[in-house]
Amino acid sequence: MSLEKGTVYLVGAGPGDYRLITMAGLDCIQNADVIVYDRLVNPVLLCYARSGAEFIYVGKSADRHTMRQDEINAVIAQEAKKNKSVVRLKGGDPFVFGRGGEEAEYLLENNVRFEVVPGISSSIAAPAYAGIPVTHRDMASSFAVITGHEAEDKGSDSSINWSKLATGCDTLIFLMGLQGLPSIVKNLIENGRDPLEPIALIQSGTTPDQRFLLANLSDVLSKPELAKFSPPTISVVGKVASLAEKLSWFGKKPLSGKRIIITRSLHQAQKMVDLITDLGGEPIIFPTIEIAPPSQFDQLDDSITNIEKYSWIVFTSVNGVTAFLDRMRYLRRDIRSLKSARICAIGPKTKEELEERGLMVDYVPVSYTSQDLSGGLKEVIKSGEKILVPRAEVAPDTFSDLRNIGIEVDEVPAYKTIQGSGNIRLIKELLQDRKIDIITFTSSSTVTNFVDMMETDNINELLEGVTIACIGPVTASTAANLGIKAQVMANKYTVEGLIAGILANLKNEKRDEK
Repeated sequence: MSLEKGTVYLVGAGPGDYRLITMAGLDCIQNADVIVYDRLVNPVLLCYARSGAEFIYVGKSADRHTMRQDEINAVIAQEAKKNKSVVRLKGGDPFVFGRGGEEAEYLLENNVRFEVVPGISSSIAAPAYAGIPVTHRDMASSFAVITGHEAEDKGSDSSINWSKLATGCDTLIFLMGLQGLPSIVKNLIENGRDPLEPIALIQSGTTPDQRFLLANLSDVLSKPELAKFSPPTISVVGKVASLAEKLSWFGKKPLSGKRIIITRSLHQAQKMVDLITDLGGEPIIFPTIEIAPPSQFDQLDDSITNIEKYSWIVFTSVNGVTAFLDRMRYLRRDIRSLKSARICAIGPKTKEELEERGLMVDYVPVSYTSQDLSGGLKEVIKSGEKILVPRAEVAPDTFSDLRNIGIEVDEVPAYKTIQGSGNIRLIKELLQDRKIDIITFTSSSTVTNFVDMMETDNINELLEGVTIACIGPVTASTAANLGIKAQVMANKYTVEGLIAGILANLKNEKRDEK
């Protein structure tokens, strides 16, 4: 989807769970020049923005406004008039108490084009995640969505017609009504709502911070649990609220409530994102590395051109496979030219990548490290044979023991890793606010780049309370050398093994708590 320059897109980001963004909304985020976003927008969505996109934070809370609404209106119009595509990213739906209508009017008055991309409103999503259907054939055939600020701020001047509202709809949903809850309860009961009517409070619905309380109108204000609630909280009044006791489903998976940073390159992150999401966690993509072409192709090109001189080709990563075969294609060589070489892969993922590309693998070591690879190859390669290792431009020498027994090893740069373009400010804020539970590292370079990108003299203070999970002993050793202790290390040095290690660690923590 290409965005029109000079246009503002009023985009609903959904209720909190980043996966609830619409496809149209995600397209806008991925292609925008400027993203103007609110406090309730899940910051994970910003990770999908294109490189070079500008972010402008205009979040508002009850006690602090970064910008007033008139200032926000002016910003989005001004940015569009610079011939930029502007995404105004708003929590929930822009036209459901999101002031999107006011922004659209302002843009129209100032001759700025705009489009509206609806989002899922928290008024229906948060109850759904708490197990509350806002309508039900046996309990509720109507529902109303009301702003809680009316009850809180305006008192007797409120535009809410309480006498008609209190009994006029089966389900009443009050948004942002925590501070106004006493007034809401009072007005509903005084105007005929049954004091024993169930009321549910849902804080930060659809997110790892979701909190839930079920009571009735007459006693909800006396519940001690109420003191733990904070904005954003919605209130659901009606018989359907009681269904949460049997229909509640969210938060019951192994990683529920856990925010987990993924530091590997963007194009390799999807597998881990899927695994974490399926287990109920919230993955936050923060690529600390990116894969780039080597500084020069001379060595790689020479090796490919003279490929018949090698008895073995050894691949130490999926990246090496991709870079090598892509360069073969560039040089107009195909897999037929590899007929005289046997193929070795460092582990199952590299083997899988090779075989998907039509190359059968002859050898995989039992343990997936460079040291074990080199040791295992001594058993299958004869002295005098020559092997090719297409690998990262900067990599430790792990094949010296092969050279010592007369095997000729050509390690050629097929790619290089460079520092990633993750949103550093966002990650630092999340860590400082203690909103990150786990950080995963899948290579030594992900650790070193992460530390460099954080630009802090006290990395342990920033990571206080965060579980560090490393894919293997080499990565864990790199972390230790930088003063970071890994609490989790995978038994199998794969993404699946890393997630299994995280799950095992969580089980141990729960057992220790009992």
